[in-house]
Amino acid sequence: MSYSPRRRLSPHASTAGFTLVELMVVIVLIGLLAGAVTLATRSYLVSGKQSVAKLEISKICEALDTFYAVYDRYPTNDEGLEVLAEPSEKFEDGLLNKVPLDPWSNPYEYVHPARDAAYEVISYGADGREGGEGADRDLSSRDLDDET
Repeated sequence: MSYSPRRRLSPHASTAGFTLVELMVVIVLIGLLAGAVTLATRSYLVSGKQSVAKLEISKICEALDTFYAVYDRYPTNDEGLEVLAEPSEKFEDGLLNKVPLDPWSNPYEYVHPARDAAYEVISYGADGREGGEGADRDLSSRDLDDET
């Protein structure tokens, strides 16, 4: 049986691993990169949500026009868009499966009669309030008419 003495590390011996400062630098760099990616992709997310809102407004307008063709009137403001999702004698499942919320989880507004049209369907954007720019921009069925 041989005896081997333990090796002692000298106070100046290097050990493998990272220092706290090195780890902090790496974490800060990762944070900066994540922030840059988030800012770069935010505009795509906003435009995607606005496209979905326009598509849903278009779908609601088609249901309103079908309602008008069958009943010879548009829903009143009191009936609102909810009447489009209710079953009736003519439409057992309703004209819409359900009344959709806009991509920001706010209800679409329905105005009858509108200023320049028989009705207007409005999404008030991310802030849910009238007016705004960027993600907060209002989208309306009148915007659909302008784009065609």
